[in-house]
Amino acid sequence: MSTTASTAAAAEASDRAGASRRNGTFYRGDPGMWSWVLHRITGVLTFFFLFVHVLDTALVRVSPNVYDEVIETYKSPLVNLLEVGLVGAVLFHALNGIRVMLIDFWEPGPRYQRPMLWTIIGIWILVMVPGTYYMLERTVSDLLGGAN
Repeated sequence: MSTTASTAAAAEASDRAGASRRNGTFYRGDPGMWSWVLHRITGVLTFFFLFVHVLDTALVRVSPNVYDEVIETYKSPLVNLLEVGLVGAVLFHALNGIRVMLIDFWEPGPRYQRPMLWTIIGIWILVMVPGTYYMLERTVSDLLGGAN
């Protein structure tokens, strides 16, 4: 009897899981999921940058000449693009972190999580568009032969 009861319970649980997936409660491709994924990715990228930054700054004590060479490579157009990406990652991570705190500690936060997500995306775009322009202005000018 216990075998039949456990088989019936497993079948019922499977049916409930299938029903929830059909009703759209299964977490698949929702903007909140992508926000969660991007938050983790931007956190790892920021950690990696800080690790490299500590290492390259430590070079000044070990060998000032090597430090100067490393700093000179940071003036390349590729590194400038990476800097724009870094600023974008840190900004998204910070804004989304505020959103996550509001969801966790503000009672109506879970109800407003989706509007807050679109708000942080809007703020991110409003900051990144002019920021990208000013960060890339020198590099584009140098690549096109302008002198500053």
